[in-house]
Amino acid sequence: MSTTVLGFFDGMAAARRLGAVLNVSVHEVKTHRFPDKECLIRVPASARTVILYRSLDDPDRKIIELLLAASAARDQGAERVILVAPYLAYMRQDRAFHAGEAVSQKVIGGLIAGHFDGLVTVDPHLHRISALNEVVTGIPTISLSAAPVLATLVDARDSPVVVGPDSESRQWTETIAAPLGLETLVASKQRLGDRQVSLAIPHVDQVKGRRAILVDDMISSGRTLVEAAGVLYGAGATSVEALVTHCLASADDLAVLEANGIAPIASSDSVDGPTSKAQLAPLICRALQENGFT
Repeated sequence: MSTTVLGFFDGMAAARRLGAVLNVSVHEVKTHRFPDKECLIRVPASARTVILYRSLDDPDRKIIELLLAASAARDQGAERVILVAPYLAYMRQDRAFHAGEAVSQKVIGGLIAGHFDGLVTVDPHLHRISALNEVVTGIPTISLSAAPVLATLVDARDSPVVVGPDSESRQWTETIAAPLGLETLVASKQRLGDRQVSLAIPHVDQVKGRRAILVDDMISSGRTLVEAAGVLYGAGATSVEALVTHCLASADDLAVLEANGIAPIASSDSVDGPTSKAQLAPLICRALQENGFT
């Protein structure tokens, strides 16, 4: 057996989807928590190339388990251990904004580079860093865009307007809208806190009497989308939908979004949940094969 996929209990459905497309075996990493919260990791199978699949939402728990699993796979004979983390956490803090702050991007990037032989992720939340290999150095890194997959979910029949809630979302709005011939708007945003933002949308009058589709890389609390929906409805939009790569929102957050008229909400399966509509397995499979990771 030359390649196998290893997943964890909280992401086995997605791991199996990847294994099926790759046509390789898939096994679940066994985890046990001791009363003092330490974890015991057991890898049930290994191969020459091991693909460890895990999205890093809830990262503080998952990262330690990943590192232990990578070590166990090598102890069982793996020559290469590739990390597939469709959602990659701790990428937003790329510098110390105040004295004493840890630059988490640098720390996590170093951990990954030190324990894995390659990394595949999707739409990492980078700000002032333009390329993933600046963060995770010394190993091959692949940063994929989910935009082509998300675009297949768009109903373009009545010419909706694709709206980005901030300047960083422009890359997704344009990539999704262009092949469908749809108009785009991009908001300017001022963040006032973790859960408070203020934004304006130039030329927002274009949404009057039309559907609006908010497109972004992720939903965390959803407050930015709520603010954007208020502006869009105020300008006469008939409905507001949301389309994102990563949905990290809790059930309570999703309820708030729906209460503010944002529906439907669709995302990729980078984090499995009620909004997961677009499967990333074919995209990831192609990247692994084209880059010699299988």
